[in-house]
Amino acid sequence: MLELLLWAVVTLILTGACLLGYAFRVRQMHIWIGESVRRAINRIPKMDSEPMHIFVAITDHFEPAWERPSYEEECARVETWVRRYPAMAAKHRDADGRYPQHTFFYPEEEYRAEHLDKLARLCEAGFGDVEIHLHHDHDTAEGLREKLLRFKMMLHERHGLLHRNDQTGEIEYGFIHGNWALDNARKDGKWCGVNNELIVLRETGCYADFTLPSAPSDTQTRTINSIYYAVDDPLCPKSHNTGIEVEVGKAPMGDLMIIQGPLALNWASRKWGVLPRIENGELSSDNPPTPERIDCWIRQHIHVKGQPHWIFVKLHTHGAQEQNFETLLGQPMDAMLSYLEMAYNDGQRYRLHYVTAREMYVLVRAAEGAFGGEIRQLLSVHKGMAHTCPLTDPRRDG
Repeated sequence: MLELLLWAVVTLILTGACLLGYAFRVRQMHIWIGESVRRAINRIPKMDSEPMHIFVAITDHFEPAWERPSYEEECARVETWVRRYPAMAAKHRDADGRYPQHTFFYPEEEYRAEHLDKLARLCEAGFGDVEIHLHHDHDTAEGLREKLLRFKMMLHERHGLLHRNDQTGEIEYGFIHGNWALDNARKDGKWCGVNNELIVLRETGCYADFTLPSAPSDTQTRTINSIYYAVDDPLCPKSHNTGIEVEVGKAPMGDLMIIQGPLALNWASRKWGVLPRIENGELSSDNPPTPERIDCWIRQHIHVKGQPHWIFVKLHTHGAQEQNFETLLGQPMDAMLSYLEMAYNDGQRYRLHYVTAREMYVLVRAAEGAFGGEIRQLLSVHKGMAHTCPLTDPRRDG
């Protein structure tokens, strides 16, 4: 009898291990789980007299032409945001008295002047910003360069969007790659094709990439919960798999800054009541925000090395999809913002700041030491200012 019981226990353990291993492979968790464990060992510092500043940016893969709708459906999607977002966001303020900020990463291949005009007016009213999104396949460096240069000039000259570098005069932009395939990161080579994409992005004025995390996709990098500079190898894909952490007092070292959102195992939400779900910072109808998720985002403690009191929380969504409207424009988002303001904005232990993607970049550079000032001043003085020094890699300069 004892032998049968022992055999049953061993069988159960082996079965569980096999199922866990299978889940890890199917969900591509083997790519990043080791790094997750390492980072969990030493995360948030002990609280002291200095408050923790929480910077929250929502980055939207905003695709009005998703699944090729009619023109009328496209217009209705944009109009829904223009009409409903201000009403919801205006009920909320951060420590600086600012509304929640929504950054619309608009796809180059879906350009319609009338959509961008409406988004521009929404942003001008103080509710967010517009940056560049791109889906492409079997592309070339030359083709990519042409698309980015043409689109950024159109956004700036036709719609008054994006920002000009005060020193160089160049129009600069933030970027999210369609289908997560930044720098040709998919194993099958689809949805990109350009191995030197990071270099092309930098040379066309991209100040930072906001694509990651992409889990459970195989495009997910080994580096997680980090802000770092990636060095492009033009002969190989996925050069941003690892990089050089942005650090206080150190000059930029690489081709492109990568600002990641949170990625972790959420033990408060378990599949089948056993396996923890992947927390990747997505906001959707299938994955609405909850207090437990918000706390998990903060715990990942994404920060500039050497400045542990500034925590950066970059979330992502697909706001133009109808199934996400009620989550993003209704009660779930309203509740998320209320929880952030209640739990992370007491003025002593925490101060909450709603920022655009670009403002998050400005704050990262400020923490690094590119320019100084109080947070409120940084968000005001540098509102129209992108990075003031090029990202350089001394290995390229010999």
